[in-house]
Amino acid sequence: MSSSKVLLGVLAGVAAGALLGVLMAPEKGSATREKLKKIGEDYADDLTDKFKELKDMLGEKLEGIKSDGMDMMEKGRSKFEETKNSVKSTAQNLGTSNYGTSGGGSNSSKS
Repeated sequence: MSSSKVLLGVLAGVAAGALLGVLMAPEKGSATREKLKKIGEDYADDLTDKFKELKDMLGEKLEGIKSDGMDMMEKGRSKFEETKNSVKSTAQNLGTSNYGTSGGGSNSSKS
């Protein structure tokens, strides 16, 4: 089970328990409403804090993923350049060795 579901369940349980506790308490209606208002504000503040933490955590993870992606892209680009230069060098070596040893080209005909 994900931690967000557990957290949501715990918060819902605490809210339900607090609500029942306030409703069952033998106090005047105005005092009960004031307690409910205070509890609601407290839970709203807690949820706001939790959402901010979640947002920050997701932002950090996104930055890490972005950084990893940029690193992979740079390694790929570097490897591509390395391979391209190797192929170019090999092609040049093959070209000079074919033309340089056969006296004018690799397709010399015998008569």
